[in-house]
Amino acid sequence: MIRRKCSFLLLVLGTLLAHSGEVICEGTYKHHLQGVAADAAGNLFWSFTTTLVKTDATGQALVTIPVTSHHGDLACSDGKVFVAVNLGSFNQPAGKAKSWVYVYDAKDLKLLAKHRTLEVVHGAGGIARKGKGFLVVGGLPKGVEENYAYEYDSELRFVKRHVIASGYTLLGIQAACRVEKGWLFACYGKQLLRVDDSLRLVSSRPFDAAIGMVPLGKANFQIARHFGKVKYRAKLVPCRADETRGLVAK
Repeated sequence: MIRRKCSFLLLVLGTLLAHSGEVICEGTYKHHLQGVAADAAGNLFWSFTTTLVKTDATGQALVTIPVTSHHGDLACSDGKVFVAVNLGSFNQPAGKAKSWVYVYDAKDLKLLAKHRTLEVVHGAGGIARKGKGFLVVGGLPKGVEENYAYEYDSELRFVKRHVIASGYTLLGIQAACRVEKGWLFACYGKQLLRVDDSLRLVSSRPFDAAIGMVPLGKANFQIARHFGKVKYRAKLVPCRADETRGLVAK
């Protein structure tokens, strides 16, 4: 029943987002985009580091709020928006990050809760659903030859650290999204990791999705891009999954 409901919601979301091809987020923001997520109604949530923006499916701004730096990638679930937040340093040895997950009401972006995620020792930068719980990803010190995904339950209680045999990726993992039979993890340096349901590395492809991914179902995605000469503006562009290249623009 849950799987059927999720498939239906993805179909609705895909219809809402795909009709216009590109979706431009209304407004210009001081800091760059960190991630994008969509709720079941087709609303989009954009994290611009120090600003959270809720838009409709066409990109028209509905709610905009200032937030503490650094708000990273985000995920939607059950009428809430979950954001990976780091109030300390990224990509440093353990002890210098101050990792959290902040929870907002998807209706008006009212802050509902803050959950400390001490286990994310290199800085929380991204979050995705895992069953009823979550995976949190983030920074990585230079030279560390593996990435980490930190699993939490539905109440944001720590479950397990997963080691991903990816080799070093520039500044760790920036954005994450759930896909069929696994997850996509996007890194700076135009690197896209795919892992299976057991968090084992399946592939590493040269594709830039580091500032946000929105899965639409049936191998279709929207990928975030900055555009224009004025910083910062962002949009979503349509992409599709490809067995050999990871994702390709439509």
